[in-house]
Amino acid sequence: MRKSFRFLLLFLIVFAGCARQPAPVAPPPERVEPLEAVSWADIEGWTQDDPAEAFQAFLRSCRPLRFRPQWQQVCAEAATLEPGDVDAVRDFFESRFTPHRVRNPDGSDTGTITGYYVPDLDGSRKRSKRYAYPLYALPDDLLVIDLADLYPELGKYRLRGRVEGRRVVPYWSRNEIDGGDPPIKGKELFWVEDPVELFFLHIQGSGRINLADGQQIMVSYADQNGHPYRSIGKYLLDRGEMTRDQMSMQNIQAWARKNPDKVDRLLGENPSYIFFREVPDAVDGPPGALGVPLTSQRSLAVDPRTIPLGAPVFLSTTWPNSTDPLRRLMIAQDTGGAIKGAVRGDFFWGAGDGAGELAGRMKQQGRMWVLLPITEKTAAN
Repeated sequence: MRKSFRFLLLFLIVFAGCARQPAPVAPPPERVEPLEAVSWADIEGWTQDDPAEAFQAFLRSCRPLRFRPQWQQVCAEAATLEPGDVDAVRDFFESRFTPHRVRNPDGSDTGTITGYYVPDLDGSRKRSKRYAYPLYALPDDLLVIDLADLYPELGKYRLRGRVEGRRVVPYWSRNEIDGGDPPIKGKELFWVEDPVELFFLHIQGSGRINLADGQQIMVSYADQNGHPYRSIGKYLLDRGEMTRDQMSMQNIQAWARKNPDKVDRLLGENPSYIFFREVPDAVDGPPGALGVPLTSQRSLAVDPRTIPLGAPVFLSTTWPNSTDPLRRLMIAQDTGGAIKGAVRGDFFWGAGDGAGELAGRMKQQGRMWVLLPITEKTAAN
């Protein structure tokens, strides 16, 4: 009995000692830099594209970039070139920029490339039975809180909210704004006839409103309510309403027409809400986040936490619903609520139904290389 007791006691002591030993800690994963300098030969399709087609878009980027030290030299030189001289433009990029492969945190270099465009919506400045869905301007009570002043390490983040008593609370969600008693009544810019088309105008970020008197007015992103973007396409996939192969903007619109009693629930799944502003005389295209007009099939929306706005980006992907290569020099001139991550881009197709057909069906895999200027400092290194 004593031997058994002693053996049990010894076992418990040894077991307890082992239990107190800290579990082995796996070494932290090696940090992957999102931008890796490479040679021009590493870029798929660089020599097959005509960089002169993107050069005009880059000149637009130089309007704001020319005041930034890193870009002053290349923008000054770009202004002296003949835009149609393909050889001179190619030499300009190859001699004044270093290409960098864009990589995800796990080291991979592929990601999702979607498309967007400028839709046309029939509308009115007054509500009517036909035009019953409002397009809102920026509300007066929307607060934008820049965290950089209090927490410099959070300088890339902004909070949006409103004041309720002495507290700052989240701003109204989509369901609250589109509810029976809108909390921002009086801020209507236009009224349109189709809530699903209006929803996709929110997704695109800009569009054209066609009035009965023949006017066509460009509207563009003014701000957002601060709520996260959620995909209504994923909502339909999760509920088996359509398959991944069927997923497109056009098929979502068709589903909504067949299920009008479910539209409000579907749209409310995305709490993010966009507010708009009128853009007078926007003949060159809608302005992007950089503040310059976008160029059809040469402007790209990116995540600016990795890719600086204004920078040239070579994109290697495929045409919508195809395996045919789509490889061309783009210019990072826009952002988007759903454009998050290093290798993530949104291809601007232009305006109208033709552009919408391509944009609505585009969800391809792609790779990106961002071109950064060779400054005197980097050249010395």
